[in-house]
Amino acid sequence: MSIHATAIVDPSAEIDSSVEIGPYCIVGPNVKIGAGTRLGPHVIVSGHTTIGEDNVFHGSATIGGDPQDKKYKGEPTELRIGSRNTIREYCTFNTGTVQDGGLTSMGDDNWIMAYVHVAHDCHIGNNTIIANSVQLAGHVHIGDWVILGGMTGVHQFIRVGDHAMTAFQTKLMQDVPPFVMAAGYPAGPASINSEGLRRRGFSSDSILFIKRAYKAIYRQGLSIEEAKAAILDLEGSAPADAKPHLEHMRQFLAEATRGIVR
Repeated sequence: MSIHATAIVDPSAEIDSSVEIGPYCIVGPNVKIGAGTRLGPHVIVSGHTTIGEDNVFHGSATIGGDPQDKKYKGEPTELRIGSRNTIREYCTFNTGTVQDGGLTSMGDDNWIMAYVHVAHDCHIGNNTIIANSVQLAGHVHIGDWVILGGMTGVHQFIRVGDHAMTAFQTKLMQDVPPFVMAAGYPAGPASINSEGLRRRGFSSDSILFIKRAYKAIYRQGLSIEEAKAAILDLEGSAPADAKPHLEHMRQFLAEATRGIVR
């Protein structure tokens, strides 16, 4: 274990022997850090925080702080971070609240740029890119392979589906379905994330049927219930590799309690 002489590490913290802790870091008593993780200068890790392997935290990130919620009364809620994530300068990640599941979480292989705020009870999937100064309010759910453009603001309880994308300075007040690109203040739909899907190995047939589902939601003047029915019809004629994506879109619509960007 490499711990800089100026760092303060609680002796009860569970830290793998391969972890590197830089100058002026502070690591609290209820922290667990997995193999290969590196903390840059001035990083603070506190709260009941569990961090996986091979993560990199850049300077002055503050990880595991108390929720910014007036209802919080010091309960031992958690933050869990997976493996191979990069968290850049001045990011803030808060623990959860007992009013939700008591947990804030992030998966694996995420790229989190500077000044990002992840509030209490947020859940971020895998392989996301969250650009500079994105602000996530409490209880936000971000799917896998999502890209959030710089300075995107996300209202509490919003869900962003897998492979969705937002433009710079997007304001999200409602859910973004899977595969959809959103932009604006407030956000509206722009298209599907075709280029991202191609880069991730989606077949041309899958992309074609995802486009047809997008048109059912946004281009045919249908209600959400009618769009769900139209997507179900598409599933009947879709090739096997496209069916799961259509079902995923339909299920997302069924669970949209705040509505979707329209």
